[in-house]
Amino acid sequence: MSLLEARDLSVSVSLDGQAVPVLRRLNLALEPGKVLGLVGESGAGKSMIGRTVAQLLPPGFSVTSGSLMFDGRDLVRMAPARRRGLLGRDIAFIPQEPLTALNPVLTIGAQMDEHFVHLGMTGRQERHARAVTALEAVHLPEAGDLLRRYPHQLSGGMCQRVLIAMAFASHPRLVVADEPTTALDVTIQAHIMELMAELQRRDGTAVLFITHDLRLAARICDDICVLYAGAVVEQGPARKVFGLPSHPYTRCLQLANPSMRGARRALYALPEQMPGLRALTGIAGCRFAPRCPVAADECRSLDPPLAGDGHKAACLRSELTASIDVGDARRPPAPHRGQKPLLEVAGLSKRFTSGSLFRRSATLAVRDVSFRIGAGEFVAVVGESGSGKSTLGRLLMGLESPSAGRIMLAGQDVTIGTEAARQHRIRMAQMVFQDPQSALNPRRRVGAIVTQALEAGGQRVSRDARERRAGELLAEMGLSPEMATRTPSQLSGGQRQRVNIARALCTVPKLLVADEIVSGLDVSVQAQMLTLLQRLRQELDFAMLFISHDLSVVRHLCDRVLVMYRGEIVEQGATEAVFAAPQHDYTRTLLAAVPAEL
Repeated sequence: MSLLEARDLSVSVSLDGQAVPVLRRLNLALEPGKVLGLVGESGAGKSMIGRTVAQLLPPGFSVTSGSLMFDGRDLVRMAPARRRGLLGRDIAFIPQEPLTALNPVLTIGAQMDEHFVHLGMTGRQERHARAVTALEAVHLPEAGDLLRRYPHQLSGGMCQRVLIAMAFASHPRLVVADEPTTALDVTIQAHIMELMAELQRRDGTAVLFITHDLRLAARICDDICVLYAGAVVEQGPARKVFGLPSHPYTRCLQLANPSMRGARRALYALPEQMPGLRALTGIAGCRFAPRCPVAADECRSLDPPLAGDGHKAACLRSELTASIDVGDARRPPAPHRGQKPLLEVAGLSKRFTSGSLFRRSATLAVRDVSFRIGAGEFVAVVGESGSGKSTLGRLLMGLESPSAGRIMLAGQDVTIGTEAARQHRIRMAQMVFQDPQSALNPRRRVGAIVTQALEAGGQRVSRDARERRAGELLAEMGLSPEMATRTPSQLSGGQRQRVNIARALCTVPKLLVADEIVSGLDVSVQAQMLTLLQRLRQELDFAMLFISHDLSVVRHLCDRVLVMYRGEIVEQGATEAVFAAPQHDYTRTLLAAVPAEL
């Protein structure tokens, strides 16, 4: 018998007095010890399924029909007190955003202690020992010391592992994992997947795995549900769904993934975006038809049912799915690079100190780093969380002061943070931050945000000139001019990241430092962003230091790669050469952890 089963489940939201379906007649089943993957773009309804399991639907959302059975009991109609007894114990959750899920004013130990009190543990020493064991199980070093730290003192990947440790600590029967590996590098991701597999074998735990990473879903999931606009458009065994997809949407998502093998090809960038909730009410036929490359008139008038034996798809023209391709398109060639380096880094080091006046400790986060970047060159920095990648980027941008070494930018020494060095950096270099939601001022309009660099540079620019520049930048990003009047909260994640890049390009810098700018995006938006960066490179001829843990994205985008381990560059060279024949054991470890091709 299935542990979790949705039967004709529908969830709606009330908009202007009208019920708009968010999930439509959903049917899925998850057996004990199995992994069911939910894949699709942002807004497809993946996380809404997890919220329905927990009965944590946002205000205005409600289950309008069907049932959601857990171990033979309907979670929708269950008494609230009984359902609360299941949550956190029999049903555990791993949320998507670790930095917002953890309380910033409580230590990790205090938050884990609260969790274990909820599980019924009365002894403080027992709870402390259990917390240490749980953190060690997810490969967090110095677990005892970690319990005394606050979330802001940990990396995003470490915070995510804390949440995973808390979820599995109660040996739950079901874990709802909502994008649990988004912030993790490939080696830690592999460790976490091994851990989840181990716990499944030990306890028979079932996992509802929500992800935008198709490679990871293909690697760990037994079955797959592909969602689009609140409905399942394809489902079946993972090897069949990804081996020979029947729905055009699944095929398009596959082609949007960069490859680790073969020639570096162009990516399939789905046109436009998934329709919003208001637009969904006006679609009579297949909801994917407006973006589908093989749609016909019948697709726009008929809503196809999910049909098939074992491997099912909701498509009237599924026989054409295999014909969808990006053709012979290749990524555009890099602009001509000059011989004179744009950025020269020599012997750069950064030491952090912590502790009290009488007991201080030092950590060398960046150690004797040297490299060059030529004009128009895209160079990647890869490595695990804590390897020093982001600290290196902050040093280059003057957000941290180096302990030793020298930074030359376009022939000028910017190592010491003088006013002249600061102005030179503003003109020549800009940074694109990892999380656009926290990087963009929520109180300012998009038009003011993208022209912020004009203020920082001390330029006196008229309001009309700023509005014109904002319009130009938004057009370059593929955004409509009306976006200038919106605030960041009114944009999707992909749109916010485009605004983040537009702000960095306002003064047409010669160098971008980009820190994990596509790691939190689904594959279709990621393909759009990578294609956009390649086009802007052709038009503006800028160089980029691209900090990333996604090696397939690095291979697709970058000319050279720097591999960092414990603050040092342990290998560097042309991306193709390093990935084809890595010389350092650590590089081999990173490459071995990359999920297999779809």
